[in-house]
Amino acid sequence: MEGAIFYWVFWGFWIYLTFIVEKQNPYRLKLAAIVLIVVILTNVRFAVGGFDIQASGLFMLGICYFFINQEKRGALIYFFICSFIISIAYVTFHLFEIFDPVWIIFKKEWMMGITLWYLALLLQKSLKGRLLIIFAGAMQGDILYAFILNKFDFPYVIGTFAYLDVCSLTALLLTGWTALENLGPILQNHFHFLEKGKQKSS
Repeated sequence: MEGAIFYWVFWGFWIYLTFIVEKQNPYRLKLAAIVLIVVILTNVRFAVGGFDIQASGLFMLGICYFFINQEKRGALIYFFICSFIISIAYVTFHLFEIFDPVWIIFKKEWMMGITLWYLALLLQKSLKGRLLIIFAGAMQGDILYAFILNKFDFPYVIGTFAYLDVCSLTALLLTGWTALENLGPILQNHFHFLEKGKQKSS
């Protein structure tokens, strides 16, 4: 069922931000509000220039542009290059799915999510940067894909649950990977401390 991954992941993030993250964290309320607004806007759809758009995807694109715009000029250009690469990958995957669906060996959401996750790891070092290029790039790709389909008179809604599922799955994979990256130094310091303790005791 489309949207199931999105709802599970986003409600999980909202619960974590609202009840688990420390109240002193300056990003806690902002992120929780953004997640909640995205969930609410999934039922809002409107038409612009002959294209049907789901409001949640457009809202996320606007939020990504807002955060990217706060970066320095050099980083800003690099962010847009990265998001463009994600967009091309997103569109290419969908076009291959249409012209040669045989190579889809398991669920396309997982295949696309893993592909975008790997690209984000290669292109950005921070979790914030990775999430921004994923959500912005995928939405840009969805808009470009809608333009391509429109030339052949195929109906397509921009920013639907299919897009949200891929983005939320990729965000979950990126968050898990970042947790593993941060866990490594913590465990290394812990074992180093234990070794020092053994040396002192001996």
